[in-house]
Amino acid sequence: MAAKNTMPALRLVLGGANSGKSHHAEQLIAAANRPRRYIATAQAWDDEMRAKIAQHRRQRGPDWTTVEAPLDLTEVLAAAQPEEIVLLDCVTLWLSNLMMAERDIHSACAALCTGLVHAPCPVIVVSNEVGQGITPDNAMARAFVKHQGHLNQAIGKLAQEVIFVTAGIAQTLKSLP
Repeated sequence: MAAKNTMPALRLVLGGANSGKSHHAEQLIAAANRPRRYIATAQAWDDEMRAKIAQHRRQRGPDWTTVEAPLDLTEVLAAAQPEEIVLLDCVTLWLSNLMMAERDIHSACAALCTGLVHAPCPVIVVSNEVGQGITPDNAMARAFVKHQGHLNQAIGKLAQEVIFVTAGIAQTLKSLP
């Protein structure tokens, strides 16, 4: 693994649902040999989601500082310590939360991107690639796909490294020196 001063400041790990993207991001975090901060955006609205959150916690283990931030990410990112590494998992659920709370998507996404650029430590962002399926049949789903695609593009442009995970196999799409 690269030395702390050559580690990418921002990495984006994309993939479909249950593709292995979170697990891959957790492995990158473990390899960094830094204190670990997990920013969780999921909300446990039902038993299935509660079980998924519990499984992710078990998978990570006890060596993480977990911060739950379903809506407001910029302050949580700014509060990270320079010696840490942050896993933001995931911006897809965060976007869903924003839409359900009827927040201003454009300003929230712009603020997130600014927060990622100014984060005091390396950050790995996990996001779903939702644009490879059929066009949804309802306006809200189409708006979600549009917003998610724009957010992924914005973070992808900022990131020094972009990784796509399919069937648990990671492929590097972008890697800047």
